[in-house]
Amino acid sequence: MIMKSLSVLSTTAVALLALSSSAQAGGLCSDATLKGPYGFSGHGQILGLLDPGNVLHKFAAPSILDDVALVAFDGAGHFSRTDFGIINGVPKGGQTTFNPNQSGTYTVNSDCTGTMNIVYSAGPVPAGVETDLQIVVADDGTLIESIVSRAITTSSAPTVDGTTCPPYCEQGVQESFEGKKVLMYGFR
Repeated sequence: MIMKSLSVLSTTAVALLALSSSAQAGGLCSDATLKGPYGFSGHGQILGLLDPGNVLHKFAAPSILDDVALVAFDGAGHFSRTDFGIINGVPKGGQTTFNPNQSGTYTVNSDCTGTMNIVYSAGPVPAGVETDLQIVVADDGTLIESIVSRAITTSSAPTVDGTTCPPYCEQGVQESFEGKKVLMYGFR
């Protein structure tokens, strides 16, 4: 009798494991995975300007960026964002408080990878500045790991080789951001 019970339990465990694996293969994530507020922190460097051939033209020295943000996802591919950042020890854009003039879109694929597109609309950072991120959603949708894949600025200092930024040029960056779901009293 004990052997029969162990056999049934073993078979059940294998079946559940197989179902779990097939569910993961079929996808666990979607835009609806991200809903509500997430606190983000970011760190990185602005290295220079990218030309149309994707060649980096370096600044004399990279600019160090640190940033914190609160992003509110709607579960349907849109978000609002407020942030405060420091570049080389100086508040980004001369801001003295958080800048709420940001919004964007996001996509979460079934394999829990995706993208975010942040657009500044006003405030200390000029309208039209844009940042694209490649993201991975983890820990049951409570953690977002990301890398900046594209950064558009409206102006910049010239590079070592004299490359200048026409309006809306692309920067070469090495930046990452981590977002964690804001939990209130243990509720998601």
